[in-house]
Amino acid sequence: MADTLRSGSLQIWPRKRAGRFIPSVNWKAINSDKKILGFIAYKVGMKSAYVKDLTADSISKDKNIVIPVTILEAPPVKIFSVRFYKNNKVISEMMNENLDKELKRVVKLSKKGGKFEDYKDYDDIRILVYSEAKKTDIKKTPDMAEIALGGSLEDKKKFVVEHLAKEILLSEFVSTNDLIDIRGLTKGKGLSGPVKRFGITLRFHKSEKGQRNPGSLGPWHPRRVTYMVPIAGQLGLFTRIGYNQKVISVGKISEQNINPKAGWTNFGNIKTDYLILRGSVQGPCKRQILLTAGLRKTKYQDKKKFNFIELR
Repeated sequence: MADTLRSGSLQIWPRKRAGRFIPSVNWKAINSDKKILGFIAYKVGMKSAYVKDLTADSISKDKNIVIPVTILEAPPVKIFSVRFYKNNKVISEMMNENLDKELKRVVKLSKKGGKFEDYKDYDDIRILVYSEAKKTDIKKTPDMAEIALGGSLEDKKKFVVEHLAKEILLSEFVSTNDLIDIRGLTKGKGLSGPVKRFGITLRFHKSEKGQRNPGSLGPWHPRRVTYMVPIAGQLGLFTRIGYNQKVISVGKISEQNINPKAGWTNFGNIKTDYLILRGSVQGPCKRQILLTAGLRKTKYQDKKKFNFIELR
């Protein structure tokens, strides 16, 4: 029998399409000093960045180097509603009265309103935010996500009261040389065979019943195919997390225009705030990405520092 050893982690199962584009987050596991622990962004594309390496004890310290970077556009977000938690469960939700009029056509609005002071007997606050996608070249329909807040309960109350009637900007969440996590969906590739999906070895070229199939789907007894057998199925559109991505630059397009003359391929022009990250980000252009505060920062990544010069 041909060698049909598989690769591909069994820890990630089942391998099926994700239910939604913006994944849910276990906010209890994230400890950060930031006022807001998450933000919605959209992938623009990749480039090479010319930077000055300021990392201590680095071989290229104080030298100009070229590194691969990913550009994300992050339009302002607004509070859609405030969720009050007790014992890790939502006990009530307050709708924001200062919503955009266009939301009525896209989202079903609840009638639960009132004043913030009327809600009592809770131990945590989280906000449901929506992105102002209409300010970009991507689309008009906003994306929504539940975001946790940092600090004490009094700090969370103060933040919510201050931002009920105004926008939350990217600069309030992240700054240059921070470490953040990237959560989003990979590029969808549809139905794929076991060779591409799991990396099994091709069988002998004279094999019966196909070269690109596993040698056996299982024993006669028990007569079933277990979930561990590499077979054809969905590939891509999976939820994945990139930990400890270094922020190279945060800026506004009105202050520093990084748009090419012909615009970004398959994206258009950046019109709002943008974020430049070192390395790659999962998904195609225009994919929704949820930025979150670092879950498990490492000293190796945290000590890296770069001074952004220009895109190449």
